[in-house]
Amino acid sequence: MAMTIHVDVVSAEASIFSGLAEFVVLPGESGELGIMPGHVPLMTRIKPGAVRIKLPDSSEELIFVAGGLLEVQPGLITVLADTAIRGGDLDEAKALEAKRMAEEAMVNRAATLDYARAQAELAEAVAQLAAIDRLRKRGH
Repeated sequence: MAMTIHVDVVSAEASIFSGLAEFVVLPGESGELGIMPGHVPLMTRIKPGAVRIKLPDSSEELIFVAGGLLEVQPGLITVLADTAIRGGDLDEAKALEAKRMAEEAMVNRAATLDYARAQAELAEAVAQLAAIDRLRKRGH
């Protein structure tokens, strides 16, 4: 039997995932992180992107996060996400519209949104679209 570690993914709104996993891959502040059972304790910020959780039955859970914190302790991985959405609940049309609006705001710096906020919204929309694309490829 493969070794597992308990994983909790929570946001301010709800607990999104709680269960055992063989490993977790997520967007760390300095690049993609892979966490397996026995990983050294760690705390770091995470960027917008997909959290991939490989379950003991070999299936994969995909959750989009809009940033947050990762804490790794012996036997437990906790993702405290600013916002978390299950992969199946992502809305491509909404993400494309958010991307378009953020790009527009970045071009027109006199827009009501400030440039830094527009950049953050663009990064979030692009990360959601990448997660949708990954789900689509996994389904085929």
